[in-house]
Formats: sequence, C-alpha cells, structure tokens
Amino acid sequence: MNVDYVLRARGLRRHYGAGPSLVRAVDGVDLAVAPGEALGIVGASGCGKSTLLHLLGGLDRPDGGELWLAGRRIDGLPEAAAARLRRRAIGFVFQSFHLVDELTARENVELPALLAGASRRAARHRAAELLDRVGLARRAGHLPAELSGGQRQRVAVARALVNDPRLLLADEPTGNLDSAAATDVLRLFDALRAEGRTLVIVTHDSRVAGATDRLITMRDGAFADQTVLARRAPGLGSLTGVDF
Repeated sequence: MNVDYVLRARGLRRHYGAGPSLVRAVDGVDLAVAPGEALGIVGASGCGKSTLLHLLGGLDRPDGGELWLAGRRIDGLPEAAAARLRRRAIGFVFQSFHLVDELTARENVELPALLAGASRRAARHRAAELLDRVGLARRAGHLPAELSGGQRQRVAVARALVNDPRLLLADEPTGNLDSAAATDVLRLFDALRAEGRTLVIVTHDSRVAGATDRLITMRDGAFADQTVLARRAPGLGSLTGVDF
C-alpha cells in the first residue's frame, strides 16, 4: 500500500436491507487523499456522502472493501483499537455540532485530549490555545446554549484539532449556520488548508466546495464526477484576515 496517501479506500461498500429493499449507500468507492489536500464531496441528499464520511472516519464499518490510513489498514480493527485511532488521528466536525451541553466550551475542547490520555493541565493548555485561535478565548467558560451557532461550530473545529489529527472530516459544517457564521467557519477551513492540513468535507455549500482542491460528485452511492480545482494561494479573496 502506498503510504504517500493519508487516506485510501478500495472497493468500499456499505449496503442496507436486502432484496427489493436493498440500499447501496456506498457502492464500490475507490479514493485516495494526499497529504495537505482539501477534498470536497457533493451530491444530492441521500446519495451516500455522509455514509461515506462515516466509513472513512471509522464511525461505521464497511460491508466490503479496504480502508487505509497513513499506510495502515483500519477497516477490520477491533472497536477499542478503532476508537483509539479516531481519537488520535482523525478530527470530526458535524453539521449539528455534537457538543456536550453540560460542558463549557473549554471542557468540550479538552474532552478528546483527556480521552486520548493527556494530562488535565496539558489538555487545558491546548484547549485554551485553540479557543484563542478560533476567536473564542473570552467565551471559554460558556455553555453551548450560551453560544451562537457560529460560535458552537468554531468550538467544534477547535475540539476536532485538539489532538493534532492527521485528517479532518467535516459533514455539512455550514449547514446550520447563517451567512455571517458560515463565513467565519469558511475562514477557519481556508486557514487549515493553507497550513497543510488534510481535509475531507461533505457539503451542499458552493462556497465551501469552491474552497477545496478537488471536488467529487456522488450519485447513488458511487462517484459520478471529479473536478480538480486550481491550487490557490492561501486565502479566499474576501475571506481573509484570520490568524489561525
């Protein structure tokens, strides 16, 4: 297996049901994502985008095919080993934020670091650093209910980065945000891309899709089209001025 890729899938499949009710949610997908690449995945609702992202991140298990992360095959890992890998090597950002309501912004960001074995002091230092970088240092002690949607998503981005993962997976990260909040999140993703992070982003947002290096369109569980976008210099024109 070529270890020049951060992520690679061969013949990845995930089916639900049987017979006439069989749904081929992901149907024989081949994929390779290079280090530092920002890959966008688009397509109509129900085409398999989110299912594919869950497979790539180890949140769901494939029915067939192979999945490799940094040269290591991971599709057959026992659940405990898969969970350790997710905490250490993969960061997730979801449309619905998935923050813990009873924890402050700082505690939400700290949590994956603590689960990965970091000391309380190290986790708190890292959380404070990341919240400052996403512009929320003054909101660190607030509960999610006390934050706007855009602020909650920025907390989610900070949480996804707390263990310095090799790969960041985002599922409709601007789907629940108004235009101004979505712009803030776009700035963060553009900055991550500029610093060489590897991203795979499922989106309906044309602005997010246009900020990637390569765009794949899914249809009926398979890849229908692929567009390589021009590699851009850091920054998205009007989306500038973020220190990240």
